[in-house]
Amino acid sequence: MHITRRNALKAGALGLATTVTAHAHADADAKVDSDFKITKGRIRQSVMGWCFKPMPVLELAKHCKAIGLEAMEGVSKEDYPAIHKMGLKISLVSGGHGFKKGPCVASNRELVIENLKKGIDLAAKIGTKSVITFTGMRDKGLTDAAGSKNCVDAWKAVMPYAEKKKITLVLEHLNTRDDSHPMKGHPGYFGEDVDRCVELIRKVDSPSMKLLFDVYHVQIMNGDVIRRIRQYKDWIGHYHTAGNPGRAELDDTQEINYPAVMRAIVATGYKGFVAQEFIPTWKDPVGALRHAAQVCDV
Repeated sequence: MHITRRNALKAGALGLATTVTAHAHADADAKVDSDFKITKGRIRQSVMGWCFKPMPVLELAKHCKAIGLEAMEGVSKEDYPAIHKMGLKISLVSGGHGFKKGPCVASNRELVIENLKKGIDLAAKIGTKSVITFTGMRDKGLTDAAGSKNCVDAWKAVMPYAEKKKITLVLEHLNTRDDSHPMKGHPGYFGEDVDRCVELIRKVDSPSMKLLFDVYHVQIMNGDVIRRIRQYKDWIGHYHTAGNPGRAELDDTQEINYPAVMRAIVATGYKGFVAQEFIPTWKDPVGALRHAAQVCDV
């Protein structure tokens, strides 16, 4: 291959970028206090179990307990008794219909209602206060007006049941921009605009319907995260975290200032859970979780 000055400069830049990234991760890894345990507790921290696969759930639970997290979510209901026995809570129960088949498409209505009621029953049984729901993916030709009406009508049908059981449905907003990985972004998702999601919740008009404010997704699609936390504080029922770009650790290789975000959450008077939902890239995933817990313990 003929090496030109331009090629040499390009190769050097790529090499430098790789080195900088590697050093950044190494530095972040090195800063982890292996003895750190949550002490301030103003942010009630949980973890989304699927992110740490293939680590066994109960092994992850052991580390959560050691770090001082209060809860777990995104794990099999078969593991709930053992998790409870370890002194951890379940912070969020699945609504059962997933993010693909949601109420924005009218033909999914009965499936959504049936599964959400099952999720509500499970949450009430185990003492969890929240059940996750999604808008679902768009069908070809679906208008914003029709999709919004379908969502509101379906959730309104569930509200009397949720209110009776004292359970809150939390609607998660997801980004549609990242198409690099099936769990880093969700092209085609109807609830891609957090402002629209809040408007849907307002139309449902029930204390049992709130927003799941995923900081990672909001940063990608809307930005202005802290202002929106303050603006929507009365509508928020749950939080998720992850670094952006990449849905990885909350370290200094990503753009979100998590200590500032956490302080903003505390300032709103929020008393619910903040779940770590990043996909570990460090060699030591437990160290990554410990680091995230430390970053958020403001």
